[in-house]
Order: sequence, then structure tokens, then C-alpha cells
Amino acid sequence: MKNPQLNKNGELIHLLSTEGLPKDILTHILDTAANFASINDREVKKLPLLRGKTVFNLFFENSTRTRTTFEIAATRLSADVMNLDIARSSASKGESLLDTIANLAAMAADIFVVRHSESGAPYLIAQHLPPHIHVVNAGDGRHAHPTQGLLDMLTIRHYKKDFSNLTVAIVGDVLHSRVARSDIHALTTLGCAEVRVVGPKTLVPSDMAALGVRVCHSLQEGITGADVVIMLRLQNERMSGALLPSSHEFFKSYGLTQEKLQWAKSDAIVMHPGPINRGVEIDSAVVDGVQSVILPQVSFGIAVRMAVMSIVAANEGDAA
Repeated sequence: MKNPQLNKNGELIHLLSTEGLPKDILTHILDTAANFASINDREVKKLPLLRGKTVFNLFFENSTRTRTTFEIAATRLSADVMNLDIARSSASKGESLLDTIANLAAMAADIFVVRHSESGAPYLIAQHLPPHIHVVNAGDGRHAHPTQGLLDMLTIRHYKKDFSNLTVAIVGDVLHSRVARSDIHALTTLGCAEVRVVGPKTLVPSDMAALGVRVCHSLQEGITGADVVIMLRLQNERMSGALLPSSHEFFKSYGLTQEKLQWAKSDAIVMHPGPINRGVEIDSAVVDGVQSVILPQVSFGIAVRMAVMSIVAANEGDAA
């Protein structure tokens, strides 16, 4: 089956999803990112790997955190970075997505970082670009958020070293979470012992078990004995209809408190892709507690985005 992310030599030319990427590619990204992570400690944080290249941040959907970390990552690689407010420019004037991309490609773009509310938009863009221009998916609809998935993997590997004996629980609004899907595909490919998704029936898709995960509708069942607990944000902006009685009721049943965290292993780490709703999916005491690695996740995000952009920029050729 054709993989639009790889060229004929099996090299990464676009990052569109963690789904379908072989283990050696995922490991190569993580190894490269681990090397970049140490740059934070240097006085001079720049490398020349993307000197002379131009990175366009195309955010059709808002995200300050993701856009900023991509901008920092590209700048540290010495790229020229262009941030475009697409919502207020061409798209608002009726120009089609592909016409917008064609015009920007004519401005000597090398990498497009794309965030879009429609699932599949980065795939469509990648199909209509010449082989020397690369696409990195910064989140598309409910589908995927691969760099978030990869920074989660780098965080887990940093603290837990090996995936093969780990139990990872992903808790909350799985239905609307592109992060959950990216995490699940990466964790299973990297050989995680058990992946659990935890949440009320209204917020867990019916096809989850087919992805090789264990579905739990009780928080206690879901996080008991877990090595890693990944809490997800309630995405009220994506919900249609009454999927929950109230955020207060959700917190009572699925919100992570210090008391409930004791069900997990004593050395379990707690993660969250952000932004955090304190008192809705997670208690402040947990966010700020010793088991939280939420802020290190953000730092690892810069390293992962540096790794992805440097890897794709080094490869060319049409998709396999």
C-alpha cells in the first residue's frame, strides 16, 4: 500500500500521521530529537541544518502553543520562518485551499507546517506539491496530531526508557482527540505492553478496541497499575449535543486527583497535551505535583519538531 509520507527509498518526506510509520522511522525521529533536546542547555541554541530554507506556518485553526514551538524549532535550525494568519487573509476572501498553497509554493517554500480543522487537509496539500516541498501536520480535525504524539513518546521514553513493559492509560475525551489517535498508533508500533483508553461511553469511539487497546469506562480500572497516565482536555468546542451531564460530574468520575492517582504505580508519570482545564479533567495538585511531566513535554516538543523538520528537509522524491 502506498504511503504518502515516505519516498521510494522508505525515507520520511512528509509527517502526516503516526499511523503507518514503521518502528525504525519513529525511533529515528525520537533518537534525533533526544540529541536536539540538549540544545536547551547551550548558550548558543542555533544549528545550521535548515539555513537557506523557508518554513511557512499555515494555521487555519488557532493554537498558540503548537505554532510557537514550531517557530522556535525552525528558528533554532536557522530557517527563515513565515507565520501566516490564513483565517484573515486568502481563505476569508474565498480562495481555495489548493490555490493558496500553490501561490505560497511559488514563493520558494521548503516546508509547510499545516494546522486545519478539516481531517485530511495536510494529505491533500502534500499530494499537490512538487517533491522538494514537505508538509508537517500540526493537527487536522479529529484525525491526527503526529508531532504531539511523538513528543509524548519522547517524554515517555525519557522517563521510562523502554516501551515493552509499559501500561499506558489515555483518559478523557478520546472521541474528539487527535492526540489520542496519534499516541495509540505510536505506542502500539513502538511495542507498548498495554494501551488503555478510559472515559465515559459517550466520549470513547466504538471502534477503539480494533486499534488493539483495552477500553475502560471506570477510571479506577483504567489507571490501576499504569506506568503512564495521559489526561486529555474536554473539547467542548467540538462537541455537538449533550455528551456529558456537566464538567463537574465529569471531574467526579474521571478527573485525576492525588487520591485517585494512587491507583496507578507509585512512580507513574502524568502527562497532558494542553491546554489544561484545571478542576475539569485534572486537579491543580496533580498538575503541579512531583509526578507531573507536563512542562517537560513542552520542552520535548521543540526538540521533536526540530527533528521532524530536519529529517524531512534532508529527503526528496515522490511518495512511495
